[in-house]
Amino acid sequence: MYTVSKIATIVHGNLQANFDKNYLIKDLLYDSRKIQGTQYALFFALVTAKNDGHKYIDSLYKRNVYNFVVNKDFDRMQDYPKANFILVDNTLLALHQLTKFHRKKFSIPVIGITGSNGKTIIKEWLYQLLCPDNKIVYSPNSFNSQIGVPLSVWKMSKDDQLGIFEAGISKPDEMNTLKKFIEPTIGIFTNIGSAHDEAFMDIRQKVGEKLNLFRNVDTLIVSSDHGLIMEGLMRTELLKKIRLFSWSTRGKDADLIINTIEKRSIETFIQALYKEKEISITIPFVDDAAIENVIHCWATMLLMDYSNEIIIERIAKLTPIAMRLEMKQGINRCMIINDTYNSDINSLQIALDLMNNQHQYQKRTVILSDILQSRSSENTLYREIALLLENKNIHRIIGIGEAIGRQNNSFTIEKEFYKTTNDFFSNFDTNKLDNEIVLVKGARQFNFERISNYLSLKTHETVMEVSLPALIDNLNYYRTLLKPTTKIMVMVKAFGYGMGDIDIANALQFYGVNYLAVAYADEGVSLRNKNITLPVMVMNPDELGLELILKYELQPEIYSFRILHLLLSAMEQNFHRENVNIHLKIDTGMHRLGFEKKDISELVQILKNNPNIRVESIFSHFAAADDPQENDFTKHQADLFSECYQSIAEQIGYYPLKHISNSAAMSRFPEYQFDMVRMGIGLYGINPFVPTNKLSNVATLRTIISQIKYITASDTVGYNRKWKANKDTVLATVPIGYADGFPRSAGNGNTKVLINGKLANVVGNVCMDMCMVDITNIPAKEGDTVIIFGKELSISQLARSSSIIEYELLTGISQRVKRIFIHD
Repeated sequence: MYTVSKIATIVHGNLQANFDKNYLIKDLLYDSRKIQGTQYALFFALVTAKNDGHKYIDSLYKRNVYNFVVNKDFDRMQDYPKANFILVDNTLLALHQLTKFHRKKFSIPVIGITGSNGKTIIKEWLYQLLCPDNKIVYSPNSFNSQIGVPLSVWKMSKDDQLGIFEAGISKPDEMNTLKKFIEPTIGIFTNIGSAHDEAFMDIRQKVGEKLNLFRNVDTLIVSSDHGLIMEGLMRTELLKKIRLFSWSTRGKDADLIINTIEKRSIETFIQALYKEKEISITIPFVDDAAIENVIHCWATMLLMDYSNEIIIERIAKLTPIAMRLEMKQGINRCMIINDTYNSDINSLQIALDLMNNQHQYQKRTVILSDILQSRSSENTLYREIALLLENKNIHRIIGIGEAIGRQNNSFTIEKEFYKTTNDFFSNFDTNKLDNEIVLVKGARQFNFERISNYLSLKTHETVMEVSLPALIDNLNYYRTLLKPTTKIMVMVKAFGYGMGDIDIANALQFYGVNYLAVAYADEGVSLRNKNITLPVMVMNPDELGLELILKYELQPEIYSFRILHLLLSAMEQNFHRENVNIHLKIDTGMHRLGFEKKDISELVQILKNNPNIRVESIFSHFAAADDPQENDFTKHQADLFSECYQSIAEQIGYYPLKHISNSAAMSRFPEYQFDMVRMGIGLYGINPFVPTNKLSNVATLRTIISQIKYITASDTVGYNRKWKANKDTVLATVPIGYADGFPRSAGNGNTKVLINGKLANVVGNVCMDMCMVDITNIPAKEGDTVIIFGKELSISQLARSSSIIEYELLTGISQRVKRIFIHD
């Protein structure tokens, strides 16, 4: 650990010490969501194209973080009398300087991995394979960026015997920076593909940039089958400086020559020639990507002089790597976090951070197996885990395994322990879990996926995956279009546009939006009951809902004299003496809801007579901001709205928030941002006026193939025999129908779905619970995934082919379709 004053010296910063300048720092933070304990924390306020870490200093200070690295123009230090600030020219550069200084203290072997695909998988598998013999420090998750790599290297300590770090780049010169952090002794170049091609002149330049990581390695592991990589090695003359350990499946001259790859039902047999001897392994995977990744690991172990007997034993036990954490609905109103592929203390910390950010649940339970991938003593390991759970405010631990059971006295929170997973199933009462968030995390051999499935809400195989990181990426993109003072209101009505209002609202609250909006009072009550404290506008208040609006401090949209008088009556009947915040709706041409210009005098008089009603905002609704042919009408609406707003504000004596722009207007009419904008479907990645590379896909609707049938020419498919085969055809029956929200108009060849990377026509009428797909030219089997819409097949394509709009499609996805929330 370093003192704050020592770090200030290392990064050439100016220390403004309001606290203890000799305070010891252990943890480096850059993401306010991921605080792993504040006792030894230093927060770097990084500034990116989409966000600014300085905005989160206030919330961190309130959570007892007292040490910050900030840009030198930060001028609010006096607001934090207990904090230390290190002022620097550039906070990212300061993070890099500190990490490079730290890296120079260690001379252990380090494996550095780069390439277009497979980096994280290979890193995780090498950890599984090598951890029995080494105390390993390695990158968590996909920490391979200009931020992730230094944070990974910072974890190096005097006890570590081996480092494994991955490096990814998206533009030239980035690898030169990452190399200085990693300084690998062994390199692995996985492969080369098209990812991030747009930032490079050509793929050869990209190969050359990636090779910069390996300029000082002792040995580079590479497949000589990748001609572009081999060409790059020749072009850069690296082969004159470093040793090459190559492998090949093409009988080429290589250190490891792969002669046989035999795929079986659930495993693959691989035979090779190494040092003139035949050796072989059997791996528990059959896909080509996994085979390539395993061979890189095999080559690494051979280079490190492992016997093939040990290699055979360990590779046979490799487990799939979960590339993301899943949140899914559970029994008894619970939410389940599924993290059942590995079990080490670093990944446990990451999962607990995710758990702590779900403020909609007050109680937290962790179901944890023995930690197998650790070289710490059993006693030390579980004391550390117990302290971690206490610091993260976990209420209950359910331990499964003999080791964690032996250490049960280390845990002071509510606890129970079982020797095996079967013991858990035999003895655990699931009624103990109620309205809480449950993390299920275990080593693969404990088969915790059984527990995850057991505790999950039972639905059919059709699910909608919602990527919360993609949602926040989109939010941050839209923020770049706004003035710093412009506020954001987000629509979470209609079950969060079909994606799940509570979880969406929780994420938006954390990321600092200013207001939420729902259609009806009961939607707002649901948010309040799940600890959503943001101001919530109710867009369609009715007489029955007004009492709830007052009770739960919601804010009604007032669009008519009738609703205004109903509100006043409800306030009187409930003896409501406190101010009620309302939002006035002005009709400027939509002709749906709202006061008109002629109503203003009477409206203002009522407001003046009732001073306990406070106008929070005045707003209107564009009718056609997304239609370039209606630009003149949009301008007319904006002008009329401004006129009405000014008239009301002057007469009531104060200026409420002013807003009219929706997602389309934010992109097309920046001059109409006013005080606030309202975001709806654009937040979910759907906005034709934004370049496709600026927005991320948020929702993926997927299902499976239930059955495959073979029919002959002239056979018909589905109700009313609407589709007839004109040749022998292979059909897949898919368990999604119009009761799930898949449009009936999608049938009879109007729409396609995606199966194993290929488009397949929906044939016959769509049924209530299923549909049929022509897979004649697509290799597929029962159980294969079917993408209805997602990144590769957009929701806009499905909407167009089904003759409906995206709004209708998204909000029509039935709630019997389980939502799974993805955290990358």
